Amino acid sequence: MFSGSIPALVTPFRDGAFDAPAFARLVDWQVKEGTSALVPCGTTGESPTLGFDEHYQVIDTCLEAAAGRVPVIAGCGSNDTATAIRHMRYAQAAGAAAALIVAPYYNRPSQEGMIAHFRALADASDLPIVVYNVPGRTVADISAETLCKLAEIPGVVAIKDASGDLARVTIHRAGAGEGFCQLSGNDDLWLPHAVMGGVGCISVTANVAPRLCADFAAACAAGDWARALVLHDRLFDLHKAMFSDTSPGPVKYALSRIHDWFSPEVRLPIIPASEASRKAVDAALSAAGVIQVS
Repeated sequence: MFSGSIPALVTPFRDGAFDAPAFARLVDWQVKEGTSALVPCGTTGESPTLGFDEHYQVIDTCLEAAAGRVPVIAGCGSNDTATAIRHMRYAQAAGAAAALIVAPYYNRPSQEGMIAHFRALADASDLPIVVYNVPGRTVADISAETLCKLAEIPGVVAIKDASGDLARVTIHRAGAGEGFCQLSGNDDLWLPHAVMGGVGCISVTANVAPRLCADFAAACAAGDWARALVLHDRLFDLHKAMFSDTSPGPVKYALSRIHDWFSPEVRLPIIPASEASRKAVDAALSAAGVIQVS
């Protein structure tokens, strides 16, 4: 259902408030650079710090700026099932193509609890669901076996897997079927994930290098692994630099280096990228040919 280079979009702030004009410009630039879909209100979008009204304003702004050119996968996850349902219903009414639903964090549900959570969401809304497994942040890991059970629920169409366990690509393919959409949640593992059967990545790096990431995705889709390896190597330092400090500090700094209309402002408890991180980002942007740093 989804494939290619899909940025987990940052949420720009200015003077403490959502900067809707900058976000609209970011979305338009992404689409023109070859991005295949958009994810607002994910982790990289600092969704835990967005109030309900802001969350929905971000989704609305993304949909308006995308103007139907690419699908929008709205971040709707929560550790509260009722809140996730509320987000999904809003996103569906607004025109989103799907909902990105992270594993319930902090609560640490059992695997059966995971299944009950996603089944309740699917029962409450017919918006397609992209399951997001990121145990490094949520602590609760959606096992490969549980994901295969989730794939049996009508409406659960894809996985964004940031577990770092590449063996799961094969397990998911066998248990969920070839038609189930597998997306990498780790930029640095995008290449091996694609070789094993993945069809794209919900990416942090794509925020700052959308054309390179789109070209990389196209090479993978064509089975041009030699070309994909060249682009992987070109992007690799940038992948690392995006996590040289707590995300999304580095990626917001990188965008401020590329666009003079983008502010690197983040919200507490995230703080701006450190000096060491900024140096790493500058070096990686230069090495990838995104900007020239003197």
